[in-house]
This record gives sequence, C-alpha cells and structure tokens, in this order.
Amino acid sequence: MSTIAARPESALMPKRHYANVKHSVASWLLTTDHKRIAILYLISITVFFAVGGFFASMIRLELLTPKGDLFDGDTYNKMFTLHGIIMIFFFLIPSIPAVLGNFLIPLMVGAKDLAFPKINLLSWYLYIIGGLLAVWALVKGGVDTGWTFYTPYSSTYAKTEVFLAVSAAFIAGFSSILTGLNFIVTIHKMRAPGLTWFRLPLFVWAHYATSLIQILGTPVVAITLVLVGVERIWGKGIFDPSLGGDPVLFQHLFWFYSHPAVYIMILPGMGVISEVITCFSRKRIFGYEFIAFSSLAIAIVGFLVWGHHMFVSTQSTYAGMVFSFLTFLVAVPSAIKVFNWTATLYKGEITFEAPMLYAFGFIGLFTIGGLTGLFLGAMATDIHFHDTYFVVAHFHYVMVGGMVMGFMCGLHFWWPKMTGRMYPATIASIAAIIVFIGFNLTFFPQFILGYLGMPRRYHEYAAEFQVLNVMSTAGASILGVGYAIPGFYFMWSLFFGPAAGPNPWGAKGLEWQTQSPPTTFNFDEGQPIVVEEAYAYSIGGSESVS
Repeated sequence: MSTIAARPESALMPKRHYANVKHSVASWLLTTDHKRIAILYLISITVFFAVGGFFASMIRLELLTPKGDLFDGDTYNKMFTLHGIIMIFFFLIPSIPAVLGNFLIPLMVGAKDLAFPKINLLSWYLYIIGGLLAVWALVKGGVDTGWTFYTPYSSTYAKTEVFLAVSAAFIAGFSSILTGLNFIVTIHKMRAPGLTWFRLPLFVWAHYATSLIQILGTPVVAITLVLVGVERIWGKGIFDPSLGGDPVLFQHLFWFYSHPAVYIMILPGMGVISEVITCFSRKRIFGYEFIAFSSLAIAIVGFLVWGHHMFVSTQSTYAGMVFSFLTFLVAVPSAIKVFNWTATLYKGEITFEAPMLYAFGFIGLFTIGGLTGLFLGAMATDIHFHDTYFVVAHFHYVMVGGMVMGFMCGLHFWWPKMTGRMYPATIASIAAIIVFIGFNLTFFPQFILGYLGMPRRYHEYAAEFQVLNVMSTAGASILGVGYAIPGFYFMWSLFFGPAAGPNPWGAKGLEWQTQSPPTTFNFDEGQPIVVEEAYAYSIGGSESVS
C-alpha cells in the first residue's frame, strides 16, 4: 500500500480502459465485452441482494416476539418465499460466476473475451427478464409456496402469483446454462500457449466444475417448473394425487437439480479462496491436483445425493441408507480443500488484508456448515432436525457464511483489477470482522433453536424460544451493517481511491499482467505465453509472459 502511494498516479492509472472507451448507455447495454457484462451483473445482483435482504430483515423483525404481531401468516409466508427465491435464483447462483467468472476467466486463460460474446450478453438479458418477472410477482401480491414450490400446493391450490415466480426461475435458468456453456468452451479452446490444464488457476477449475453442473442440472429443474405450470394452468395430473399425479415425483426432480445447485453456489467461492490463500501466504498452493480434482468430484458426486432431502418422504429405508452414505462421501472432497488450504497457510508469510480475513471467515463458517450437514445426512438425526431451524442455520452457514464470504473475498481481491482503484484497507478489514461477528450471532442460535425443536417457516412460536430469536435478530442487524459498509467505501474508491497499478497484491496469474483496469481486448500486445507453473511464489518474481 505504501509503495503504491509513493508512485505518481499518472503512472498507475491508464488513460484508456474497458470502462471509459465509450460512455453512452447504449454502449453498455449492447456491449459484448465480458468485463462490462460482469459490471452489469454486479449492479444487478447488488440490487437483488438488497431486495432479498429487506425481506430477511422483515422476517427477523417478525420473529422478535413469539406472537405474530407484525404480519399475519399469509404475509409472513410471502416474505420468506420471496427472500428465498430472490436470494437463491437471483443472487447466490449467479453472483460469483456471472460477476467474477465473467470478468476474470478470459483474463486468467489469456483470451481476449469469452468464446461467445453475444451469448454472454444474452445471458444477462435473460437474467434481467427473469428478475423483472420476480419483481412483478412481488408487486402483484407475492408468492407463498416457499422457494421450493412444493406440489400439489404450488401446482393446484395456491392462490398467489406462482406462475410468474416459476417463469422467473425458469428464464433465469437459461441464463445460468448459457454462462456455463461459455465458460466450458472458453476454457477448452482459448487458453494461452503454455497454459496446460495443470497450470490453470484453481479459480478456473472451480468454474469448470460449476459449469458442468449448470449445463447438466439446470435443464432438469427447468422441465420440472414447466410441468408445474402445465398442471396449474391445464389441470393435467402430474404431481397432484387428486388428478392421478405423484407429489414425491416433484421432490425427486426438484432436488436432483437443487442439491447440485448448492455446489453451483459454493464451488466458485472455493475457487476464490484458493487464489486468495496462496497469494496472502506467499506460498504455492498445497496439493494443487487434489484441489483441482476435488472440484470435479464434488460436481459428480453432488448429482447422487438428492435423496437425503427425502428421508421423511415415502423413500425406502434402503434408498435412504445409500443416499446417506453418498452424502457423507461428498463431504470428502470438500474436506480435502479445507485441509489443503490449511496446509498452504502453514509456515506461510501471512498478511491480514481484507480479502484474507474474508477467506479465513469462509473456511471457518463453511467448515461449521459442512459438519452440521452430516447431522442432516444421517437418517436418525435428520428425522429430529427435519424442517427445524437447524436446517435453516446449516443452509446459511454454507451459503451465506460460505458463498457470500467467498464473493466478498473475491470482490475485495479483484476490485483493484476491475476498477484500477484501491479501497481503504483498515475500514475493509473492520467490515469483514463485523460481518463475521454478525453472521455467527444471527445463525448460531438457530442451531440451538432447531435442536430444541422450533420449526422453520412459522411466524408464531413458543415463548421459551424468544431469547435465542432476539439474539438472532440482533445479529442480523450487525450483519446488515457489515454488508452495507463495503458499498460505501467501494463507491468512495471509484472517485477518490489511490490508483492500484497492475498488481497491488504481488499476485500470480495472467490477470495481474494486464493494466488495471484492463483494456477492451485484455492483451493488446498479443496473446501471452505461459512458462511457469501455477502459483510459483517460491520462485519469486512475476509470472513469466511474453
């Protein structure tokens, strides 16, 4: 940081880059530059994060008291449904791939853009159309089915705007599919000379595995949502028993996608952590091949575990035993990652910059989320914890404690590359600590609530649960402050932040060999040639390119 301040800003801040080459609104809305599209996604998901966070705050305010004295039951159902739909389909799933993946993958592989720039822009428009439909559903009265759209309530009996919400998720799914397709083709066909598979950044490996899930899994939930619409509009018996359908069929189809969707959300965050841990410990990543293949293992085994959501359905005990075993098995590659990150830190020259603090938060919170998932993967304990606040806490420790921490980590790490500006380091570190404290105060009491038997999705509860709910609501207030602070200093940095230079962290990787912010086509001097192994921190110097 001090060396940056000592150099003249004119030498660090390029005059021409992707963000200022054209200034019109049309130049942004019709762009095919992957970096501009990433910024469009960043703005969009930030808006949806704020909307989803608003519903979360309303939920927590309602749960301050045991009696449902802020909202009635129907309104509360709409609150948690819209919170889930918006946060999952319009923030958690697209956030890291659509923002950081879009911006960085071409830079990391030495390409001028993604393989299909126009399809990349189309994916953003599909995301926006889906998001507007979700907002329309909200304005017209909301949805009360829960984000899982369980049938036959969603397909036959619900009187709310189910079809609009289902259409929103359906269209957003195509955005996810096109993004995954673009990433896979780019990684296969557009790598720089010398950038072999085992020289790829682990961030790229994580997105490759994620893209496989997006392409193979998303069509399944898309078809499932279409079938819900068919039954709802035309009354064809698919899921409703009174029409000759099977409601458990919906659960199989929905969870066949929606559990792998957890890995769509968390795998990119794992890729971010791999980059940050090795940079701020100044060491080559420990067990590179194990981390790379563990991403693929998570993607593959993740398709085989959906039945653990159905232990209390009509599923047989023997099927439950198989799914329980596979659920424990899928934890192994995740544990490999955590072990290798910890081994990378061992005897490293660790610096506690804001990205590293978020990385530490990710490792701790994701580990708690993963370990508590084993309780839900065991049939005996799942019967007790099913549909309690233990599930809510577990899910949020993985998704918010994991994925959102990973997103914040990556945003802080690559913000200088994206904008060419540095943010105030001290305030950023304080914000990371506030988020960590607020998160644990919000969700750890919910493990206890679930163990004691408090069911989820209830707006009234027994009086003995109030103290823990008050703690949870207080923590949510702290967490909200922690998330709001970066919005202010990121905006400040755009106008007043010191110029970052090409590589303020001294990091490895092709993205750090370009100017900050990069030019429209990334490598104007020609495609780089990679001559070093990945993360060659022990060798010293910058990654060699020519």
